[in-house]
Amino acid sequence: MHALAIRLKRHPDGSASLTLTRADGSVTWQRQRGQTGNVFPSHDITHYAVETALGYEHGFYGLVADGWEMADFAAPWPRGPIPLEARNVELIVGLFDAERRSGERWSAEQFSEHAATYVAASKVASALAPPVFTDDQIARVRAVRDDALARWYATTAGGALELRFERTTTHPASASAPSSR
Repeated sequence: MHALAIRLKRHPDGSASLTLTRADGSVTWQRQRGQTGNVFPSHDITHYAVETALGYEHGFYGLVADGWEMADFAAPWPRGPIPLEARNVELIVGLFDAERRSGERWSAEQFSEHAATYVAASKVASALAPPVFTDDQIARVRAVRDDALARWYATTAGGALELRFERTTTHPASASAPSSR
């Protein structure tokens, strides 16, 4: 059975909702209105692409599969600080989101440089080792993300995109995840 069923619904009023169903049947969800209804679906899809293509098991979707609720990811941080692996995933997702907004395709070297710059300038990310990417990793994430985004953009009002987050047998320290400097 899947670790998590992901359902992104496009509502007729322009909002979106994210519903996450765990293997045990429990659910957490969030309605995204206004500008967040436009921004968060692509961000959530990028999370899916990064976590599945690079083999992260304890990023956003992995933590939700483990029982985290949507409210656990924001102040007052009921579960405490976001774990290091999930913060690393968020950094990588942010890089892919920035690349998509730039309208240009970044090389693996550019991704690595942007990651190093961000980590060096951020108090929050200072505990992270800047990831170093390969062209293959970037291509894998883009392939998953671009396919899911195309499906999302083709989703009509009232429709939904369904994805499955599966646990892998590899761990992010394996060759699939970006290495640390």
